[in-house]
Amino acid sequence: MAKVFIYPATSLILSDMVTRFGHTPLGSAIAIRERVQTPGLESVPLQITPEEPKKGLRWAAVEVPSGVRGRMSLYGPMVEECDAAIIINNADLAFGCMGCARTNELLKFLLRQKDIPKLELEYPANEDEGVRFVAAIKKFLNDLGGKP
Repeated sequence: MAKVFIYPATSLILSDMVTRFGHTPLGSAIAIRERVQTPGLESVPLQITPEEPKKGLRWAAVEVPSGVRGRMSLYGPMVEECDAAIIINNADLAFGCMGCARTNELLKFLLRQKDIPKLELEYPANEDEGVRFVAAIKKFLNDLGGKP
């Protein structure tokens, strides 16, 4: 079972597909759930501690906006932990909106630099492309050793 970073990291559709094929999806839902369920976080609604943006310095310089560092404090550890990645370019907002262009560029850069199996696809524009899109993801996940 591989740990697969999904991009957009907010995509519940990708997360579900990765899980269905026997792998562990790495995305924002898990990282945010940990923060929401952890007792003692007092910075509602942000659900971060003052230390989180400092952790993000590992992946983003101090000159970068604190929002990028804060997001990277969530995504950076997952990028380091992942065994594979699925990157969907030009995804529809309903597929998983990421909301921060600079964080998105940094995430894709870090994933592309990592020596792991990667599947990079364009978001489908019609039904035929959608069928090929799902088939490509299924093949990729099966090749990682997932369920048939």
